[in-house]
Amino acid sequence: MTTTRENGSLYTNVENKIATLEFGHPASNSFPSELLKRLEKEINRLSEDDSVNLIILKSEGEKAFCAGASFDELMEIENRESGKEFFSGFANVINAMRTCKKLIIGRVQGKTVGGGVGLVAACDYAMATDAAAIKLSELSIGIGPFVIAPAVERKMGVAALGELTLAAHEWKNAYWAKEKGLYAKVFESIKDLDKEIEIFSEKLASYNPQALQEMKRILWKNTADWGNLLEERAAVSGELVLSDFTREALSKFRK
Repeated sequence: MTTTRENGSLYTNVENKIATLEFGHPASNSFPSELLKRLEKEINRLSEDDSVNLIILKSEGEKAFCAGASFDELMEIENRESGKEFFSGFANVINAMRTCKKLIIGRVQGKTVGGGVGLVAACDYAMATDAAAIKLSELSIGIGPFVIAPAVERKMGVAALGELTLAAHEWKNAYWAKEKGLYAKVFESIKDLDKEIEIFSEKLASYNPQALQEMKRILWKNTADWGNLLEERAAVSGELVLSDFTREALSKFRK
């Protein structure tokens, strides 16, 4: 059952020291700004929760994992300030994931676009089904995946980031994403995916919490400047979205 709430839904369930964080939105699990703020706040809360050793990030339903940021909100941006604020949504969530004291496991059941790819890249370990194709379509509307690029580059490398970004109209399948390092494992069904995540997460959550936290720090070494970096990237995107090119491209989507 998927949510019908206009601003989406966010639920946390903690069991056996594992926090399952599930988001949803009727528009293919896309993120309005309010839902991004809630996700950022919840990740920060779980980071300090001593009853939690591990976080699983997942989305509702059996189709798309995440369609990125809210397209409706994107089309309503009218100035640089609101543009920067809009693009800071995913920047703030990625930084929350980066600084979170708990390892984050991504469960990706379907297609992922734009900011959703950034979320997966910011997970410390991700598993997916073979339906979990990815795409970065930002250049096609005159902007770019500037905010999420550091996370994608860190996980997949510069070459893969370039291929994804420049081939803005192309879907890359789940096995390509696995080959490039985004996914650790790919399964033929959601049932198989969930079974492996259950086994893997229970084993990982049973390890020494201090060792897990130290491993998290190691995995994210050399990213201390991301707070400022992603904010700067959000400002760049916020300015580009006001360009004539992007205005014209977005106008084609208006009814």
